[in-house]
Amino acid sequence: MNKPLFAATAAVALLLANAAPAAGALKTAVFAGGCFWSAEHDIEHAKGVKSVVVGYAGGASTRPTYQNHEGHLEAIKVTYDPAQTSYSLLVANFFHNIDPTDPNGQICDQGPSYRTAVFVDGPTERAAAEAVKVQVAKELGKPVATKILPAATFHMGEAYHQDYAKKNPAAYNAYKVGCGRAAALKAVWKRS
Repeated sequence: MNKPLFAATAAVALLLANAAPAAGALKTAVFAGGCFWSAEHDIEHAKGVKSVVVGYAGGASTRPTYQNHEGHLEAIKVTYDPAQTSYSLLVANFFHNIDPTDPNGQICDQGPSYRTAVFVDGPTERAAAEAVKVQVAKELGKPVATKILPAATFHMGEAYHQDYAKKNPAAYNAYKVGCGRAAALKAVWKRS
């Protein structure tokens, strides 16, 4: 691979991804970050994020449910204002709230539906996501298992899963503590 060409291509893609579109034009991004309750909870307060919904992406079924979503990843669809944040910053925020080195899931949630991914819509998003992934690998000093995948149909999850942490704070916190999520992410990212 021609490293200077790759670096130049990545730089141009980042510039394009960071260019602010017309005011009021919201965009969406889809991420699979393990348990969708945690992925939603961890990104919903990021700068520029307007809403987050949970669901399923990446599988062949046209009607996945929580009880039957084989082949799909638990995912979140983030609506954001690109005048307030860039796609690259949103991807970086996502990466910093997961363990991107785990190829089998997230912390206590292991298995195919809990694997991590960034679903990209086109070459500009792909270049931006790949550049962030490279930076994350350098920061961690380890290979990143999170996949960069082509955009897939996002299927909204059941109503009782939406805003789960807000609607059920005691149950969510019990899950989060029991799972050891905070300690695991602190160790991955060497946070104090």
